[in-house]
Amino acid sequence: MAKNAPFSSVFSLFFFFLVLGKFSAMSENTTIPINVSVGVIIDSDTWYGKLGLSCISMALSDFYASHSNYKTRLVLYKRNPTSDVVVTASAALDLIKNVQVQAIIGPETSMQANFVISLGNKAQVPIISYSATSPTLTSIRSSYFFRAAQNDSSQVKAMSAIIQAFGWREVVAIYVDNAFGEGVIPSLSDALQEVDARIAYRSVISPKATDDQIVAELYKLKEMETQVFIVHMFADLGSRLFNKAKQIGMMDEGYAWIMTDGMANSFSYINSSDRENMEGVLGIKTFVPNTKELESFGVRWKSKFQQDNPTVHDVKLDVFGYWAYDAAWALAMAVEKVGAKNFDFQKMNTTSGNFSTDLERFGVSQNGPQLAQALSGTIFKGLSGDFSLLNGQLQSSTFQIVNVIGSGEKLVGYWTPEKGFERKLNLTNTSTYSTSNGSLRSIIWPGDTTSAPKGWQIPTSGKRLKILVPLKQGFSEFVKVTPNPETKTTIVDGYCISVFEAVIKSLPYDVPYDLYPYAKPNGEIAGSYNDLVNEVFLGNYDAAVGDITIRANRSLYVDFTLPYTESGVSMIVPIKDNKSKNAWVFLKPLTWDLWVTSGCFFIFIGFVVWVLEHRINEDFRGPPHHQIGTSFWFSFSTMVFAHRERVVSNLARFVVIIWCFVVLILTQSYTASLTSLLTVQQLQPTVTDVNLLLKYKDNVAYQPGSFVHGILKELGFQDENLKTFNTPEELNQLFQNGSRKNGISAAFDETPYMKLFLATYCSKYTMVDPTFKADGFAFVFPKGSPLARDVSRGILNVNEGNQTKVIEDRWFKKQNCVDPNSLVSSNSLSLESFWGLFLIAGVASTLALLIFAAMFLYEHKDIFKQLDPEASLWKRFLIMLRIYDNKDLKSFTFKKRKLEVNTNFPPSPSVYSDHTEARNVFEEQMGTPSSADLEHAGFSPGASTSRSEMESAIEITERPRTHEIDPGSN
Repeated sequence: MAKNAPFSSVFSLFFFFLVLGKFSAMSENTTIPINVSVGVIIDSDTWYGKLGLSCISMALSDFYASHSNYKTRLVLYKRNPTSDVVVTASAALDLIKNVQVQAIIGPETSMQANFVISLGNKAQVPIISYSATSPTLTSIRSSYFFRAAQNDSSQVKAMSAIIQAFGWREVVAIYVDNAFGEGVIPSLSDALQEVDARIAYRSVISPKATDDQIVAELYKLKEMETQVFIVHMFADLGSRLFNKAKQIGMMDEGYAWIMTDGMANSFSYINSSDRENMEGVLGIKTFVPNTKELESFGVRWKSKFQQDNPTVHDVKLDVFGYWAYDAAWALAMAVEKVGAKNFDFQKMNTTSGNFSTDLERFGVSQNGPQLAQALSGTIFKGLSGDFSLLNGQLQSSTFQIVNVIGSGEKLVGYWTPEKGFERKLNLTNTSTYSTSNGSLRSIIWPGDTTSAPKGWQIPTSGKRLKILVPLKQGFSEFVKVTPNPETKTTIVDGYCISVFEAVIKSLPYDVPYDLYPYAKPNGEIAGSYNDLVNEVFLGNYDAAVGDITIRANRSLYVDFTLPYTESGVSMIVPIKDNKSKNAWVFLKPLTWDLWVTSGCFFIFIGFVVWVLEHRINEDFRGPPHHQIGTSFWFSFSTMVFAHRERVVSNLARFVVIIWCFVVLILTQSYTASLTSLLTVQQLQPTVTDVNLLLKYKDNVAYQPGSFVHGILKELGFQDENLKTFNTPEELNQLFQNGSRKNGISAAFDETPYMKLFLATYCSKYTMVDPTFKADGFAFVFPKGSPLARDVSRGILNVNEGNQTKVIEDRWFKKQNCVDPNSLVSSNSLSLESFWGLFLIAGVASTLALLIFAAMFLYEHKDIFKQLDPEASLWKRFLIMLRIYDNKDLKSFTFKKRKLEVNTNFPPSPSVYSDHTEARNVFEEQMGTPSSADLEHAGFSPGASTSRSEMESAIEITERPRTHEIDPGSN
């Protein structure tokens, strides 16, 4: 027993501490949590309020069930106001002043939240709303307001993406007349402008509007061109709107309806009959990821809701319920972060006197700033997804695109700011941003069709389009206005009108219209073309048709279609006969550089032929002046192929063949050009440069009221040098008078007018540069008009067919005259046209010279080697030149002559070698040279060089002397 005593003592001590720790833990667990008062402002008499209250209650139960050790507990103080804003504010004031709540969940609507937020900001009490979504609440800039829901402005990018995907340019915004409805419109307008679209009309519906008032507003919308509608209102008012739209035929084919998440998120609460009237509507719906927690909560909530509200049926959980759950959960977490403190209010000093109000007597929450900071930093995984209040708002950016079919809805795709449209949501996909409607599933549009609506249409029951046309005094081929006194009407016709009629007929729908001349009551022109365009901008007319030019300053106020005529401003000047009648006209066919080059080549070719023929052809030998004359004569006689000299060298023959080919082409071209100059009429413009007109201060003309006047002033023309014309006949007369007789030297106008003028006076005038930039004639429509785009497409269709040619032939009658441009002479022949031929001739001649030189040096290489190495290069050159100057007796031409001579006379004993005759000739002329002479000539003694060649070489080194030449020698 004694041995077990220490063990028993240790065990007893361990058991004592174990029991002590157990009781201590039980003591801590039994600590009473601190209750924190929280106000709830929700109308519990509506299904919407009952849904929110049940989700808030379940959120707190679930939170504290999973965090039983937390030291704080939220205690809800409910107030049940109506939709009245004043009653809601009174309830909030009561909770802050009398209950001293630390936070308020609610109110439900954006209208109610506006004043409550101000109260919370003054008392430093956080206001947490899960259903007030209007962007206008953000402008209050309260650090105590937290929106546990998506801002309505977060969906406008998705809406503008839909508008862009289907190519719509205008929409009509239909929204409820309160803070909720009007709050999203500025953001929506900005988003549409980014995709080149706009809100054409804003239809405001009162929350208390009767059915008759709704129908009246819809009939007004039906008479408009735009057929794309964006509806932003709550489900109860929206369902009534769609019912009436169905009744009056605005849910038929051709219309497009898009509802915001204000209706789409509550779509399940609309009864089935009303949903059927909405078939074909697109909706933007907040995306909530489906999780096991969400499914489990849905089952538990349905059971509890039916238990608490047995009389309410067919209420389905939606995203607002998830946001209410997450808002309560976030508030419980934030209160626990602040800790178990004394949640008291500090009383504020009130104004002395008897005029103080309850707004001045309530206190300020001591822990309000800490609680607001804790809410801002609260992040967790909620039922609606990732929960974080960045800048006091719930952050979420993914939306579902749904399509109402029958009484249900079909998911057609998703939209995210990073990737645009997607059929299936793939958060890991890194594809590019998509704005194509092909990224969505098939959509059933109103009228049970899969064809996307065009977005606008001329109303069949609406007024006819009022189209303004210009009144012209001249050039009536473009626009012709003819009054009819009997019927007191006007007949409008012309090229521009015919094109417009053809374009309208090509459209896939009817466009009723009436044409109105732009004239005063007395029939005079009402204003300039800028004034006419301004009438469309002011909305007095629906369009303008005529010879109206696209200008940058006009495009700031109206939209132009694509041009249907040629563009540019051209200059017209008279033409004159420039036929040359002077004595030197024969020089004009060729330019000076071609004349010089041809002459140089004639000399060069003569020199080449002389070099190649001198040693072997008697025709190219003799005194120097005779050789020079022969060379020139031979070369220039090839011009007319009259050369009589024989060419015996193959190299020379090759050169002559090439040169004759060049001469043939050159002479034929010269003959043709000279013939044209002397026989064909040469019409050329009198003025080719506008600077000459400015230099000599010549008069120019333009059409009155045209923008061409501004171009001429920019060029530097003075007012006294500017004349005007209204008809082609007036313009012709101004040209006939000339600048010195108060006429003109040139006229400036748009290309279509000038071509019409030239069609009549083509033999007198021509169109010359410069051509100033202009964009041509087009039709005018109001800014943003969708009709302009369809008319532009129609212009393309008309131009691609044969209709344009038929219309031009009808209005622009062509005279039987020649185009002046084809009569203007081409320039003189230049070296650029023949440099290839000269290159061939030059290369061939140079190559022949190089071959001849190589052969000559090779033949006399022995002589070249025996030259004294100390002799100068010039002496060597002279020796070889002297050898070259001698006859080549080895040539077959001289051998043939010898053979002819020997046939008639007996051969002398000296004719035994090639060098014998050369030696005899040298001895007869100069005598036998001595050894000293040979050394002086650069030859080494004892050289084996032929004596005749050495003697000939020495001859050039000696002093000139007179010889008597035997007439029989060569």
